[in-house]
Amino acid sequence: MPTVESEEARELSPQTFARFARFITGEIGIKMPESKLTMVQSRLLRRVRDLRLNSVEQYSEYFFTSSNAEEREHFINAITTNKTDFFREPEHFDYLTRVALPSLSAARRRERTKVWSAGCSSGEEPYTLAMVLKEYAAEHTGFDFAVLATDISTKVLKLAKGAVYQESQIVPIPPELRRKYLWRSRAKDQALVRIVPELRRKVTFHALNLMAEDYRIRDLLDVVFFRNVLIYFDRSTQEAVINKMCRNLAPGGYFFAGHSESLAGLDVPLRCVHTSIFRKRS
Repeated sequence: MPTVESEEARELSPQTFARFARFITGEIGIKMPESKLTMVQSRLLRRVRDLRLNSVEQYSEYFFTSSNAEEREHFINAITTNKTDFFREPEHFDYLTRVALPSLSAARRRERTKVWSAGCSSGEEPYTLAMVLKEYAAEHTGFDFAVLATDISTKVLKLAKGAVYQESQIVPIPPELRRKYLWRSRAKDQALVRIVPELRRKVTFHALNLMAEDYRIRDLLDVVFFRNVLIYFDRSTQEAVINKMCRNLAPGGYFFAGHSESLAGLDVPLRCVHTSIFRKRS
């Protein structure tokens, strides 16, 4: 039998890829065209080695014939793409504080503004939101907030909860915010920082599969950041997911999509108010 290091053992057949693709799309909504075969193959090789199997094809049989929930979790962690940065698409954070928050405050009095970072990855977006909202609160007496952060990958959620980042990752954070909201490692040989406790307490992390029928979010939220995730879904899945998310978005609430994403042609209860920014119809 070939070892996993041989070319034959590393190869994922088109038929087996198609089986994985159907599972991925059905389970977590991500579209998997044939062009993704090499990516899926390379990401599964680590699981093959971890399980001491002999080939990707053998892993396929193991995966599909077992009902191992833990292995499902490992598989999803391996397949999902997690690309994010602090202050990514910064115009959105400017619009949030300059337009959205004042508008929400004028429209209704709520005890706390609730913001959802969906597809939060390793935490850069929700912690950016927490910094921005904390700064806004310092200038607006009585303003309070909470950030809900969700992702399907338990691997990145663990990193997000730890809130530890490399110095290279915090470059986009303005220097004055770094001084306020980051702790540097005491170990001089480690270029690490950690989000300060007062900010970490403002963010709650949960695992969430956007394909689930019930998101189990019981609060109405004022703002949703759902950026650079739609691109992984086909149009029908995009429409279904946004409509489910809007169940938890208060009337008049704001919905932020990625700059490269379009909601044109989707039957959703949102109207465009700015580039890639929408508001839920009342």
